[in-house]
Amino acid sequence: MEEAFTTYATTYMTTGMDYGGTDPSDYPDDYGSGPTENSGFCDRSWVRQFRGQYEPPLFWIIFILGAVGNLLVVWIYTTVRNRLKTMTDVYLLNLAVADLLFLCMLPFWAVDAIKGWDFGISLCKMVSAVYKINFFSSMFLLTCISVDRYIAIVQVTKAQNLKKKRLFYSKLACLGVWFVSILLALPEFIFAQVKMPQTGQSFCTLVYWNNAYNRTKILVLSLQICMGFFLPLLIMIFCYSVIIRTLLQAKSFEKHKALRVIFAVVFVFVLSQLPYNSLLIVEATQAANTTITDCKTVIGFDVAGQVAKSLAYTHACLNPFLYVFIGVRFRQDLLRIVKMCAGGLSKGGLSKVQAVPKRPSVMSDTDTTPALSI
Repeated sequence: MEEAFTTYATTYMTTGMDYGGTDPSDYPDDYGSGPTENSGFCDRSWVRQFRGQYEPPLFWIIFILGAVGNLLVVWIYTTVRNRLKTMTDVYLLNLAVADLLFLCMLPFWAVDAIKGWDFGISLCKMVSAVYKINFFSSMFLLTCISVDRYIAIVQVTKAQNLKKKRLFYSKLACLGVWFVSILLALPEFIFAQVKMPQTGQSFCTLVYWNNAYNRTKILVLSLQICMGFFLPLLIMIFCYSVIIRTLLQAKSFEKHKALRVIFAVVFVFVLSQLPYNSLLIVEATQAANTTITDCKTVIGFDVAGQVAKSLAYTHACLNPFLYVFIGVRFRQDLLRIVKMCAGGLSKGGLSKVQAVPKRPSVMSDTDTTPALSI
């Protein structure tokens, strides 16, 4: 029995869940009548039930809040301001677009958690790939924001000298971010498949090539972990550490406000992404050398993966509030727009919305405190 279950665990851990669309209940039988541990396998039907009850309401909450927040960001940048003034403005707009594209994928996963995947293999590949594109692009854009803040606060002279060219560089950087993100999402186009058990619900998952030591899966997971988490984290830590040191040396500066934003940025990034990436490291280790064979441990790993994945998804919901709405200037612009909309409706028109005066950027390069207050 132990040998049979070890074989099952190896099969699961080498085809198991992947960030953004793989069903954690990926095993050779259906959810409701799968083989039990007594027959050499582990009955993990409870994992499917947990996912069906836990994910849909959470995903819809993330979808609604994230859609409202990010649509407001896009609306203010493209309609009211009518122009993008700094590099960070460009990055924030692209970040909102990336989050919106990701949020459009959540309803598919919510339905999948309840009914299984009924949307076909083409949509399975598309949804998985679009999510991964926006996962990477979001991480890279947050990294670009930290680099831009580093230049604006620490390299003040260089920032002023390159002021006219920086907006062009930011647009070029965004094109690079989207291009690299598409390249890193190619495994989703290649490996995403719809699994059809003999009985039970079908599901969209990644099916890797069956090569020695699961090298393909390990490579894909390693790229995701390194490029989607550790590299952005290291760059953010470096940039914000130097920024903090620079701010502490400043004589006339509202340090507490700027430091509060910096700590919030890093804390939310680590809190939302570290748990799931830690589990991905365990999964990659298991793909190379299976050591987890206990049924309860495997089920616990499944549940932890679902919770950690959902926590990582909340980043798309929190981005507008963390990076934009906590900013004093953006909040003032938003309140001004609401008042003008209310006044325009009372007079039968919304033409005055366009009359919003051109305020300094949401993260001005000429004012240190607003630059960090977002």
